[in-house]
Amino acid sequence: MVTRARPSLLCLAGSAGAETLATGGATGVEGPERPGPLQDETLGVASVPSQWRGVQGIRGETKSCQTASIATAEASAQTRKCADAEVQTEAPELVGVPSVPWNDGPRLAAFLRRVEVMVTQELNKNWQSHAFDGFEVNWAEQQQTVTCLHTLGYPPAQGQGLHVTSVSWNSTGSVVACAYGRLDDGDWSTLKSFVCAWNLDRRGLNPQQPSAVVEVPSAVMCLAFHPTQPSHVAGGLYSGEVLVWDISRPEDPLLWRTGLTDDTHTDPVYQVVWLPEPQHSHRFQVLSVATDGKVLLWQGAGAGRLQLSAGFALAVQQLPRNTKLKKPPRGETEVGATAVAFSSFDPSLFVLGTEGGYPLKCSLAAEEAALARTPSSVPLRAPARFTFSPHGGPVYSVSCSPFHRNLFLSAGTDGHVHLYSMLQAQPLTSLQLSHKYLFAVRWSPVRPLVFAAASGEGDVQLFDLQKSSQKPTVSIKQTQDESPVYCLEFNRQQTKLLAAGDAKGTVKVWQLSTEFTEQGPRETEDLDQLAAEVAA
Repeated sequence: MVTRARPSLLCLAGSAGAETLATGGATGVEGPERPGPLQDETLGVASVPSQWRGVQGIRGETKSCQTASIATAEASAQTRKCADAEVQTEAPELVGVPSVPWNDGPRLAAFLRRVEVMVTQELNKNWQSHAFDGFEVNWAEQQQTVTCLHTLGYPPAQGQGLHVTSVSWNSTGSVVACAYGRLDDGDWSTLKSFVCAWNLDRRGLNPQQPSAVVEVPSAVMCLAFHPTQPSHVAGGLYSGEVLVWDISRPEDPLLWRTGLTDDTHTDPVYQVVWLPEPQHSHRFQVLSVATDGKVLLWQGAGAGRLQLSAGFALAVQQLPRNTKLKKPPRGETEVGATAVAFSSFDPSLFVLGTEGGYPLKCSLAAEEAALARTPSSVPLRAPARFTFSPHGGPVYSVSCSPFHRNLFLSAGTDGHVHLYSMLQAQPLTSLQLSHKYLFAVRWSPVRPLVFAAASGEGDVQLFDLQKSSQKPTVSIKQTQDESPVYCLEFNRQQTKLLAAGDAKGTVKVWQLSTEFTEQGPRETEDLDQLAAEVAA
């Protein structure tokens, strides 16, 4: 039913119309000519059929599916037959125990009463003893002798008569690298050389085929692997340059180089060391020392360049005069540096070996300006703080003890190893190990009283100061024709390994015996006593 309003009622005008609507027309007068109030009107019904419902009905489909029938089976099992059995051991044989005759009873009791006090005293003494403090049982197989595990070499370098001038272990202890150059007379400047590395953990190791080979246009004098990046290695050249390679990139291994600028060393670089940056311990710089008297700090910059960040210069006039030194030749002011070692206890403290034969105690925190005559992009400072009593010739190697803050070793062309304390100029002890030069000395990383030295007579000598302070515990023949051994390094990760390089172009990896790798009781205390007794 549809209700429709008559349109005439909607045409009421003015307020009267509004009033009429509000009152429902009650106030109006109905007449024959006036329409009445709104009324319902019934009209026809209009229907509109749904087309959507019909379409959906046509499109509807009915489907069904059935899973595959499940196969079932029944089976039964029966345990195996069991049987009980009994066994009987053989009748035990009585073992005769000698009995103490009754007539000895009083004598035994008297003996026990007599020794009771003495035995009690000894037991108390043993209970309070510290003889076995720090002793740990080691179930590893004991190595009784020092043996050669590997003899490594690179035939093209050996064919040129090149020497192994430096060796270094990477941070994992599995890769050993060597530098090829020359340490004797000759024209080194035109000599092409190599940096070679062997992965000793690789299956099928070929000792004559290095895992990585880097060709270098100048003789490489020194190497040092990065402390945390296993494939990064820094090297110092005869030309004075410092380079850093990534040996994991055989096609393009060069990462950074100093180039030949006013900041570059003018003499051969004899040692490089990685140092953490003061503000960022996870980032490292390269420190280099050379015989031009400069100690320089480099950091990687853009475009593959090593940029000078700080520098030091050694001048004769600025050396501390706490010990007598030979007068330098007229006009000579620079002090050539040949070796460097940093303290394990103070990151700013380091020791320099010099051409003049005297070790120098130096500091990275030095602020005094250096009397340098060469130009530099950064101010150079004078690092020397203390001068030690000299060797009879140039110092080729220094090594700070990893177990004592005041002890370090030095080795030189006079064939002596000196043990110094940072607190006094005179050496604590001096050992003559060779009638020729000594080229390297290194403290053991695991034994406080053990060190190794490389001699010009072809020997690697191992000292244990706990056994003898005058003669080596073991002397290893590296070369049969007494060619010099120029370098050696302990492996800090695989502590039984020691690598040494010689004038024949060979690197030998030695496996040390157990006596050189296991710390004895009170060994650290003995080292402290050695330093304190002599220094007093």
